[in-house]
Amino acid sequence: MTDFTTVKLDIQDRVAVLTLDRPEVLNSMNPDLIADVRAATAEVAANDDARALVITGNGRAFCAGADLSASAGATGGTAEMSVGERVADGMKLRFNPMMNELYELDKPIVAAVNGVAAGGGAGLALAADIVIAARSASFIQVFGPKLGIVPDLGCTWHLPRRVGRARALGLAMLGDKLHAEEAENWGLIWKCVDDTQLMADAMGIAKKLANGPTQAFPAIRRAVDRASQVDYPDQLEHERQCQRVLADTHDFTEGVAAFLQKREAAFTGK
Repeated sequence: MTDFTTVKLDIQDRVAVLTLDRPEVLNSMNPDLIADVRAATAEVAANDDARALVITGNGRAFCAGADLSASAGATGGTAEMSVGERVADGMKLRFNPMMNELYELDKPIVAAVNGVAAGGGAGLALAADIVIAARSASFIQVFGPKLGIVPDLGCTWHLPRRVGRARALGLAMLGDKLHAEEAENWGLIWKCVDDTQLMADAMGIAKKLANGPTQAFPAIRRAVDRASQVDYPDQLEHERQCQRVLADTHDFTEGVAAFLQKREAAFTGK
């Protein structure tokens, strides 16, 4: 397993746990952390023993977003570029590839949000298929009201789809702290739990996913996300094409057999 400097990666019982590990700066994202997350994601993708991924943070925060104190290194580019050009360059070379690689991971992802998820940290959490948050956790869109920029790392994708346009604009323009319990009530996350139960509940969900038909879960992720962009007949056709592929898997054969025999299916992810 790769040695990381800003994250920890542990794989056991079919579940990989990726822990952001810069607690002294609330796990904010600098170039090293982004590189480590990308490397860890690639390692999980290549490891057949890892059939689900949990992302969490060490310390009192999940992730405070980009490390602005390291903005020169985090954004990239050259001295001849404007600040905006360097920010855009850094997003192209680092932040966006990290988010795309997580989205394309063919394994289910659970975010265990243990504290504040601010700015890009909220985007990182919302990239997970299932988000579970400690009761003391919160989500803050700092981009507009604090920095004068638009939400990024997928926040403008996730917010309106999950909470609607009115609430998405309110969160993005006002920057109000959204506590975990309200985030659950709004439909932004799957569940809010007591702080002491966070990792146990997150691992329980991840193990359930890891023992399931893992080829189907990324297909479900993409089918749900594309539905708002196409018309009904097109989505029906997409579902048909998904079934054409998935019905040829061992897991589908096993699932049907288990259903008919009234037993638990023994899925292998194949």
